[in-house]
Amino acid sequence: MVNLSQSIFKAYDIRGVIGKTLDAGIARKIGQAFGSAVRAKGESTVVIGRDGRLSGPELASALAEGLQSTGINVIDLGVVATPLVYFGTQVLDARSGIMVTGSHNPPDYNGFKMVLAGDAIYGDAIQALYQTIVKSEFATGEGNYRQHDLKDAYLQRIVSDVKLARPMKIAVDCGNGVAGAFAGDLFRAMGCEVTELFCEVDGNFPNHHPDPAHPENLQDLIRCLQDGDAEIGLAFDGDGDRLGVVTKDGQIIYPDRQLMLFAEEVLSRNPGQQILYDVKCTRHLAPWISQRGGQPLMWKTGHSLVKAKMRETGAPLGGEMSGHIFFKDRWYGFDDGLYAGARLLELLSRQKDASAILNALPQSVSTPELQLKLQEGENFTLISKLQGEARFPGADQVITIDGLRVEYPDGFGLARSSNTTPVIVMRFEAESLEALQRIQGEFKRVILGAKPDAVLPY
Repeated sequence: MVNLSQSIFKAYDIRGVIGKTLDAGIARKIGQAFGSAVRAKGESTVVIGRDGRLSGPELASALAEGLQSTGINVIDLGVVATPLVYFGTQVLDARSGIMVTGSHNPPDYNGFKMVLAGDAIYGDAIQALYQTIVKSEFATGEGNYRQHDLKDAYLQRIVSDVKLARPMKIAVDCGNGVAGAFAGDLFRAMGCEVTELFCEVDGNFPNHHPDPAHPENLQDLIRCLQDGDAEIGLAFDGDGDRLGVVTKDGQIIYPDRQLMLFAEEVLSRNPGQQILYDVKCTRHLAPWISQRGGQPLMWKTGHSLVKAKMRETGAPLGGEMSGHIFFKDRWYGFDDGLYAGARLLELLSRQKDASAILNALPQSVSTPELQLKLQEGENFTLISKLQGEARFPGADQVITIDGLRVEYPDGFGLARSSNTTPVIVMRFEAESLEALQRIQGEFKRVILGAKPDAVLPY
């Protein structure tokens, strides 16, 4: 029996290691706490689903028991991508849902992504679940349980709306994550010829890790495009809510550049609207959005935070560097890698050369995410100290909505606290390698000034 640890209650979800910080007993309590929160909102039904992880069946079953014990009726979608649970809260008789998923974490992890009465919950709302469990303040009742297959309705909803201008040949890499159960069927139904890589759902992830944010996980897809006749490659993370894109010539089109194409298209129908993006995104995005008649709005990183801000602003589109893309235009506003892939193919099918339009998007010299590893809690203290004390001569602007993003005439540097692990995430972009190194040097100077023993990742 695992003891309850507050450490699994993260900023945007609950996540732990099976047998160490998470087991069926904890899952049942999370069901009781979430069920009580749903009852407090005057609702009585919760949609649940799980990804392909080996611990999924046991956790989902215990979660359902916990929910039912509070008087909640459970609709179990079975093995699905996270977006199908979100979709279920839009089209079934339920506005709350829980997805049992470890997302892109290693195989021994699992966790829960939650929608409470139509809102993705984060921060204090997740900590409130922990407090409910500690105090054992659970609602009681006897809810029922039923299984429901939502796959056809989900695929039909996309295929009826997203139309290709011509048939396309594509390659899809699901890294043995749960998107593999949906991607091939979706894109074939849209009129694509699909080469499938690692689409068998396998919670051991025997081929490579299902996380398209890291270039090493895209190498199989790059080779497949080089050797075969597919014109574009799509990759998905473990639970299907993030998209990776690779061109015919092996270029990785990161999500902040994907967002440029999406923004252009969405603004053609929603002129003057805000387009949201997180602090990690390229500095080319804001002028691109402005030139196309939109209002760029930079926001904090985190899928729940972006969803909440989109609801507040009414923005038709949002995106994060990590690969979460949120369409409120023609869709429901939740992040969905499969749907984003469909919308991308719709755009590319209007072009003779799909890779050329992607490769032509503005690009700078940039680093991937770099991590400065610290002790638990140190990351928040250090960032807060830097926000108060650090000086950056020559900078145009210092943005502090989420960490420190320092804009220079020729690039930017970012340092922000991860909300899930004790690290400071850093990212740099500039017009030249010299500028990149100069900006990195400025960050090194202020970090070592505040913490002389810090070991920088560059």
